[in-house]
Amino acid sequence: MKMKSQATMICCLVFFLSTECSHYRSKIHLKSYSEVANHILDTAAISNWAFIPNKNASSDLLQSVNLFARQLHIHNNSENIVNELFIQTKGFHINHNTSEKSLNFSMSMNNTTEDILGMVQIPRQELRKLWPNASQAISIAFPTLGAILREAHLQNVSLPRQVNGLVLSVVLPERLQEIILTFEKINKTRNARAQCVGWHSKKRRWDEKACQMMLDIRNEVKCRCNYTSVVMSFSILMSSKSMTDKVLDYITCIGLSVSILSLVLCLIIEATVWSRVVVTEISYMRHVCIVNIAVSLLTANVWFIIGSHFNIKAQDYNMCVAVTFFSHFFYLSLFFWMLFKALLIIYGILVIFRRMMKSRMMVIGFAIGYGCPLIIAVTTVAITEPEKGYMRPEACWLNWDNTKALLAFAIPAFVIVAVNLIVVLVVAVNTQRPSIGSSKSQDVVIIMRISKNVAILTPLLGLTWGFGIATLIEGTSLTFHIIFALLNAFQGFFILLFGTIMDHKIRDALRMRMSSLKGKSRAAENASLGPTNGSKLMNRQG
Repeated sequence: MKMKSQATMICCLVFFLSTECSHYRSKIHLKSYSEVANHILDTAAISNWAFIPNKNASSDLLQSVNLFARQLHIHNNSENIVNELFIQTKGFHINHNTSEKSLNFSMSMNNTTEDILGMVQIPRQELRKLWPNASQAISIAFPTLGAILREAHLQNVSLPRQVNGLVLSVVLPERLQEIILTFEKINKTRNARAQCVGWHSKKRRWDEKACQMMLDIRNEVKCRCNYTSVVMSFSILMSSKSMTDKVLDYITCIGLSVSILSLVLCLIIEATVWSRVVVTEISYMRHVCIVNIAVSLLTANVWFIIGSHFNIKAQDYNMCVAVTFFSHFFYLSLFFWMLFKALLIIYGILVIFRRMMKSRMMVIGFAIGYGCPLIIAVTTVAITEPEKGYMRPEACWLNWDNTKALLAFAIPAFVIVAVNLIVVLVVAVNTQRPSIGSSKSQDVVIIMRISKNVAILTPLLGLTWGFGIATLIEGTSLTFHIIFALLNAFQGFFILLFGTIMDHKIRDALRMRMSSLKGKSRAAENASLGPTNGSKLMNRQG
């Protein structure tokens, strides 16, 4: 009942504002109007709007405030500004000689100390239209109106559903038709994309055709909007964390857990059968690659988990830099060891008669696998960190918005994926042994052999990361995101399956190891039973 009575009061106050806006006469009216508007825009009143039967009440409120601002404009009263907590107005005089003007707003959200910024700019080419007359511009900023309008007609907006910045209204001379608005994002979610919109007062909904996106970075969005008599208010919309994001998070969480357990098991198996499988230089280096790939991915996953649970505001900044550095280094090490494995495959195919010494191959392997990533990671820190641009402000991972430090991971990774893809194609071609008059059964065997080699090499050479290219393209289907998340979250499991379990030499070595252990246990059991049986026999004879 209390909620409903408060909702009724809001309706009355909206009606009061709608009638009062046409009777503006003095500063007293300005003060009373702003106080009432501030009261019903208070964060404490937002929940009450859900109980208002008239779903157009929020739109009526916005329209009444815009009409009141127009009254200020008509009375040439841009100096009398409103500076309440939940509504602010600013204005200035303009003419055709005025340089590009801007109005800056800084308003607190939910009574917190963190302010959200907004800016209204009038382009120079628009100001030239004012000749020979001078005029004025008035703008109004609302920090909470977006939450109130959230329930109103959003069905025609294709991308987001939630206002993610200040709502900025403007009143301009009729000749001016274009403005530039800058909005700081309230929710700085990395995956969500913003949409510039204007509120259409007659259609009572956000109109995405009213604005064009100029810039969308982590902190802010810049929009170029068309100002008309029916579109005077603007903001940005952005989806909150969607079910899609949650699904991808679950896949990543489960996949990383399975991946870590698989990699630990892989290393245990390699240690168990090591002496039985490293009989030649090539097999030795092959297993060295698998072990270092497993170690690099295991360590990178652990650092990734640490970074994902790291609170930058509550914990040490330098610690987050260290977490970012080690994640960067070990993920790069993973790719460079995959590259070295690909080079070993090519070496095994092309070089038949002359073999390189094992010690030299080890030096080259560790130089590529750990030396190159170390140089890239250290250089990236040295270049970007003096400007505090190595990692992202909201997460322990490489920065993208300011310094593009993420390229120090993306470029080497995708270059290596491209090289390894060529290696897989070479292996596939080399596997096919065409013969004159080959039967269909032989062709099937060849196809199966090629498919098996490609399946084994794909996770071991990191080709699953190639799906990451598709996810970077705007408008990519959800299918690519899910495939990318599945393949890479479970990469440790695939390495265990294709790199270890499916290797018949490792399986044979494990069988021999198990047989040896069983034989030793039986021998030990017989040895332990021998004296007892002998004593029983002596007792019987006695």
